[in-house]
Amino acid sequence: MSTKKVGFSSVYRVATFVSPEHASRLIEGVIKVSALRHGNYDSVAWSSAPGVEQFRPLEGSTPTSGEIRKLASFQSVKVEFSIPGDAKLLERVINEGIVPNHPWEEPVIIVIAAQEVKVRTIKAK
Repeated sequence: MSTKKVGFSSVYRVATFVSPEHASRLIEGVIKVSALRHGNYDSVAWSSAPGVEQFRPLEGSTPTSGEIRKLASFQSVKVEFSIPGDAKLLERVINEGIVPNHPWEEPVIIVIAAQEVKVRTIKAK
């Protein structure tokens, strides 16, 4: 018989939006900086079903898609993952993992400080 032990850890929950064809590349770039570990698993990330994102590039922008001053809409997915609550690691994940692997000029990146539940199974002796 085994029992489960619950604990909590401080994490940053990071989310960004990207075209579906770039999601894997983005996740792989982040994994090079942080293993995205959760308990006995690594490479833990979530990618949503495609949705529609809209924007209007303004003067001075260099849009990857769309035209200046014209409203545009494209399919995108939300890529989300957790990392330990370490500000220096967060900075590296953004600067080395997300930004160079994201195709957009100004990617939307959302960071939320949170508590993540860690469940461990303890096997009886």
